[in-house]
Amino acid sequence: MGESAGHDAVYSFSRDQAFLLPPDAKEWLPADDVAHFVVAAVDRVALGAFSIGPIPGGRAQYHPRLMLALLIYSYANGLFSSRRIERATHRDIGVRYVAANLHPDHDTIAAFRRANRGAFEAAFLQVLLLARESGLLRLGTVSIDGTKIDANASKIRSVRYDQAKALRAKLATDIADLTARAEAADAEGQPDPQALPAEIARREALKAKLDAACARLEEQARAEAAAAQPEYEAKKAAYEAKTGRRGRPPKPPEDDPPPSRQSNLTDPDSALMRRSDAHEYRQAYNAQAVVCAEGSQLILATGVVATPADAPSFAATILGMEQGIGLPKTVLADTGFASRKAVAALEARGIEPLVAIGRTQPHRPYDFRPPPEPETPRRITEPWRLAMLAKLETRDAKDLYARRKQTVEPAFGIIKAALGFTRFRLRGLANATTEWTLIALAYNCRRLHRLRLA
Repeated sequence: MGESAGHDAVYSFSRDQAFLLPPDAKEWLPADDVAHFVVAAVDRVALGAFSIGPIPGGRAQYHPRLMLALLIYSYANGLFSSRRIERATHRDIGVRYVAANLHPDHDTIAAFRRANRGAFEAAFLQVLLLARESGLLRLGTVSIDGTKIDANASKIRSVRYDQAKALRAKLATDIADLTARAEAADAEGQPDPQALPAEIARREALKAKLDAACARLEEQARAEAAAAQPEYEAKKAAYEAKTGRRGRPPKPPEDDPPPSRQSNLTDPDSALMRRSDAHEYRQAYNAQAVVCAEGSQLILATGVVATPADAPSFAATILGMEQGIGLPKTVLADTGFASRKAVAALEARGIEPLVAIGRTQPHRPYDFRPPPEPETPRRITEPWRLAMLAKLETRDAKDLYARRKQTVEPAFGIIKAALGFTRFRLRGLANATTEWTLIALAYNCRRLHRLRLA
């Protein structure tokens, strides 16, 4: 008994012990914690970059730099949900320090995240400028690639155009039938045990979503037909100019969408995509990143598209860097970015693109997977592709292109595996673009902080 009491005295503690001096959360964090870097970097962002709206009820607003630092630090530590971020302001020492011991609620955090894409872009640029001022960033060779990030929507909520039209007709009939039954019940003064008004409201809401989905698909089809009209006119003129046997006339572009084209009812901007032929289709966005290949592995530019193809956004993403950190000298890209127009546009601005032509990963000799089906090699005849192939055969180009995988792929791996960002929290292309900029900013803060400590 006495021996036990003696041990208790040695290991005694008290959770009721008050602080003898006011606590300083900064001293509780290690000196090399990324929180210190995030706070210093956010202080460089001008207040004019923020979008600050009035708060209902006249409550005091949180400082925009505090909210920005809170989001960056939370994303850098794998906290993406606004509710989890709010909870962390009470439980996490680092988050509590960045938030200055304040506790913004999740609605405030979510609203700030949606409305401040300009602030994220400004902070993104300031971090890159800080890296260049420190001598850690050289703008020469960059790598570009895209990765599929799940949308905040399920693929089972995607509906085909033909199915949507059939369901709209069925819903219209059901709504009319339920409305007639409800009116009959009211006329007879009988109670409505089946809650007909609620049933009608649910069907009307679903029909409204299907109406909007059909309208989107039809508008998209009309836009594609208008874009294809000049090419059709040229083919038609060439066909009519022929003499003798003419063959089949060119087919005009159709204004109606194909029956199999789909639209998602939860996030209409997202699309069904897959990483490759060996992967399943997922409701996703194609997130683009331009990464420094000169050693820093910092993300220099971002973009999000709603198509699985990378080539259409290639030139726009690279040339858009002119408004930020500046244009690179050389761009490394895989075969998914092979585009004559994009290559010509980059070369016109003095940028050298090195784009893979054909398969970049041949089948491994000791692969455990079954061999692929034999394919007839595609004959390359376009002059720009032949020129690119010849360039990539040189020793300097080969050595330079070898940097692609070891720069952009690790950045995606860190974002997905280390930070845990595999799904967008926000819906819509504009909001997904905002969140992708935020996660790239958080990645850059972690990366630059580590480079400064090395």
